[in-house]
Amino acid sequence: MAKLSSINKNEKRKKLVVKYAAKYAALKATADDQSLDETERLIARLKMAELPRNANPTRVRNRCATTGRPRGYYRKFGLCRIELRDKGNKGLIPGLTKSSW
Repeated sequence: MAKLSSINKNEKRKKLVVKYAAKYAALKATADDQSLDETERLIARLKMAELPRNANPTRVRNRCATTGRPRGYYRKFGLCRIELRDKGNKGLIPGLTKSSW
């Protein structure tokens, strides 16, 4: 199980990303627009820098839903590899069977 503080910190980041998503997307579109003047694009970049650092979507870490483990994460299931194997062996994940050949 991951440290509770790490899990809570990641949840706080997710909330900030949602809060600033519209503003971040608008500034990003302005900054990336090649048809605009260079100064307008620079101003948009400076405004992006004024946003909280944790409002950037790339700072959110994918974590296992049950244990909070950050490594070996499967997006399709929202679980880490260890939990995926454990729940798969118990038959708790529909359509997932243990491979044998």
